[in-house]
Amino acid sequence: MTATTVPGGKTAPGGSRSAIDLILRSALLIGLILMVVFFTAQSDLFLTAGNIKNIALSSAVLLIVAVPQALLVIMGYVDLSVGSAVGLSGVVTGLLIVDQQWSWGAAVLAGLAIGTIGGLANGVLVSYTRLSPIIVTLGTLQLYRGITQFLREDPPSDFGRGMALLGRGLYLGVPVPVWIALGVFALGALFLYGTAPGRHVYAIGVNTEAAYLSGVATKRLPLIMYGVIGLAAGLGGVLYAARLDSAPPGTLGVSFELEVLTAVLLGGVAFSGGRGTMFGVLLGVVFLGVLRNGMTLMNVPYFAQAMATGAALVIAAGLDQLGQRTGMVRRVLRRN
Repeated sequence: MTATTVPGGKTAPGGSRSAIDLILRSALLIGLILMVVFFTAQSDLFLTAGNIKNIALSSAVLLIVAVPQALLVIMGYVDLSVGSAVGLSGVVTGLLIVDQQWSWGAAVLAGLAIGTIGGLANGVLVSYTRLSPIIVTLGTLQLYRGITQFLREDPPSDFGRGMALLGRGLYLGVPVPVWIALGVFALGALFLYGTAPGRHVYAIGVNTEAAYLSGVATKRLPLIMYGVIGLAAGLGGVLYAARLDSAPPGTLGVSFELEVLTAVLLGGVAFSGGRGTMFGVLLGVVFLGVLRNGMTLMNVPYFAQAMATGAALVIAAGLDQLGQRTGMVRRVLRRN
C-alpha cells in the first residue's frame, strides 16, 4: 500500500517504511509461521487438507464481520454489539423457518434485515447524537442479547436442505461460507483501496475535523458503515445457524465481539483510528483460527483457550501502543 495524504497534512498508513514498522508488521506473520510449525509437530492431523478446510470454515464468519469492523475502527469508531447481533439474527432466522414456516430464503433475508437495522440504530446514535460508540454498542450488546433470549429459550433446529447447503455445502471442494467470506474480504479491500470513500475512511480516522472541512461526509459514512457491519453480523448469524442446523439463544454469538476486535487489532488496525490494512485483518483472522484449532487438537481445555485469546488481545493492544509511540517519536525527530 502506498502513502496517501489525508486532510490535515498527515500521511495515512502505508507511507512509513522504517525498520521498526516492518518489524511490527512482520511480527504476526512470524508468530503464525512458528505456531504452524509447533502444531504440526504436536499433531499429525494439523497440516492436512481436511483440517485446513476446518480452519477456513471456522474462521469464515470471523472474517466476514472483521472486515467492516476494521473499517469502523480505522475511522475511530467501534461496534461491540456484533456478537449479540449475530445471535439475534441467527435465532430470528431459525424461528421464522421452524415456527412460522417461512421459506429458508425469506427467513435469511429477514435475518440480514434484522442485523442491518440494528447496525443502523447504532450508527444513528453514534454519528448524529455524538454518544460514545463504546457506551452505545455496549448498551445494544445487552439489548440485542436480551431480545434474543426473550424470543425463545430452547433453540430452533432442523432448518432443511437449503440452509444445510448454505452452511455446510461445498463448491469446488471449498465450503460455501468460505467463498462468502472471501467475497466480503475482496469487497472490503476494493472499497478501502479503490474508492474515494475508502480514502475518506482513513481521513476521518486521522483528523475528523480536517476531513469535514475538506468535504468528507464525516457523519454519513460512519452511519453507512454501521449499517454494513450490522448486515455482516446478520449474515454471520445466518451462516452460524445454517452450519449448526440450530440457533441456541443463550450461546450463539456470545463473546464473538471480542474475537472480532482481537483479530482486527492483531492485524495492525490502530484502535485510535487512522491506520490499518485489509491484509493485516486477514492475517489476524487466520492467526486466531490456527491458534484455536491447534489448541483443540491438543485437547487444551476451553478456559485455557479463552485465556490465550485474551492474551492475544492484550498483546495486540500493546503492539498498537508501541506503533503509536514510535510514530510520535519519528514525527518529533522530523520536526527537529
